[in-house]
Order: sequence, then C-alpha cells, then structure tokens
Amino acid sequence: MNGETDLQRLLADMNPMLREGEYVYCAVEDDAASWLLLEPIGTFREPEGLTLILERSRADAAGLSYGPVLRLITLSVHSALEAVGLTASVSGALTRAGISANVVAAYYHDHVFVPAADAERAIEALRALSSELASHSNPLPAGRERR
Repeated sequence: MNGETDLQRLLADMNPMLREGEYVYCAVEDDAASWLLLEPIGTFREPEGLTLILERSRADAAGLSYGPVLRLITLSVHSALEAVGLTASVSGALTRAGISANVVAAYYHDHVFVPAADAERAIEALRALSSELASHSNPLPAGRERR
C-alpha cells in the first residue's frame, strides 16, 4: 500500500491525534537487546550510543535520566516516505506557535513529539493548518461566497 505524496492532500487530511501518555528520549549504551525489554516506541543508533523513545513511566521504572517530558501527536494520514514538505509544513506551523517539535517518520504515519505543556496548543495549530488547506482545496460552487 503506497502512501500519499501530494502535500496539499497530506496537510488537509493529516487529522492530528494527541495520544495518551507522556514520552521521553533517553540515551543509553549501545546494547539494544537489553533495552528492548522497556518496549521503546522508537530507537535510533548514533555513534555516541542508543537513543530510546519510551513512555516516561518505563524510563522512571528503569532509573533512566531524560530531558523534557513530551506528548505524542500522530498525523493520521498515510504519508509516503518520499513525500516532500510535510515535515517542513508541520514544524513551520508549530514554530509560528512557539512550540518545539521532534518529528519521527514511520512507515505509515508521521509522529510529532512536543513539550507536554504545549500539547493542546500544538493540536490547535496543526488542526488550523489542516482546516485552512482543506477549505482551499474544496472550492465553493460558482456564485457562492465564503463567510
């Protein structure tokens, strides 16, 4: 199943959903097998070590240190990995709202981690972006005006 590549359609149909829970990024020694027991939702190997993205409660239970506490927004549209502009548009909307974002692209969806305190504002900013594009991509019949 191929994902969407048209930026207008991606933004109009992204349907951002705020997921339950709090998430953190942790840096650990690069021994992936032992850390998988914590069931991270994401990992990334760097020269300095292994980054885990996991539920805050799991990091606390394992005694791991972490930075900011984040909330997770999933863009529900199935975006293609080769789509151009989605990350830039989403991060641009959040930048205008003064919200930092860490975007992770997975096979089906893009996921945006935002500071927990800014999660509701982030959802509002992304829904506004989506609504704006949806209204522009659905022109009214001739003779009808927007209010």
